[in-house]
Amino acid sequence: MKFSEGIQRSLPFGYLFLVVMGILKESVFYYQIGINILKYSTIMDILISPIATLTAHPVILIALIGIIVFSFAFPSYLSKQANKNKRWALQMASLKEHETMSKEAIENHFTNMFVRFLAMMLLSFFVGIGIGEGMTLTKRIKENKLKYDYKLNYSDENSELVHLIGSNSMYYFYLAKGNKTIKISPVGSIKSIELINNKRLNN
Repeated sequence: MKFSEGIQRSLPFGYLFLVVMGILKESVFYYQIGINILKYSTIMDILISPIATLTAHPVILIALIGIIVFSFAFPSYLSKQANKNKRWALQMASLKEHETMSKEAIENHFTNMFVRFLAMMLLSFFVGIGIGEGMTLTKRIKENKLKYDYKLNYSDENSELVHLIGSNSMYYFYLAKGNKTIKISPVGSIKSIELINNKRLNN
């Protein structure tokens, strides 16, 4: 079995792991503002959480692609060097008994190395995003530096300017201008939402 074949065999578990990472990122983010996001999420929200995270900003998607490429390229490179009996590669890969190991066993070792390395990188990546975004939001709330760039029009014809924290298929999470209390409103109670001060459209 080649190293790349071992990676392909691990792919079915990749999306499940991404779902877990998406849930973890959202939970860490909302926990910092006192919300248990799982209570307000449907199964569909949970399944698409990693996709929502990756499409939130192009930089996040590019960074994740870079992590995956590096996580694959580095063990792959070590595998090739180890097959050439390069001592430094064997030491980095912790192959102490490589002389008694079969070629397939060595390739399995590097496949497992890739999976562990990628899992660690993704865990750090998603948790880091959740912690960073949560800390930034809480700091802006305390210092009153939020941008109220959305207008919510309610079904009862009332409206207010808000800072939109996030949303899913069931709820909007936001802060109204002049109020530091986080509000959670069902999607059905919102007639429409307007993006104001859109610089891209106004330029």
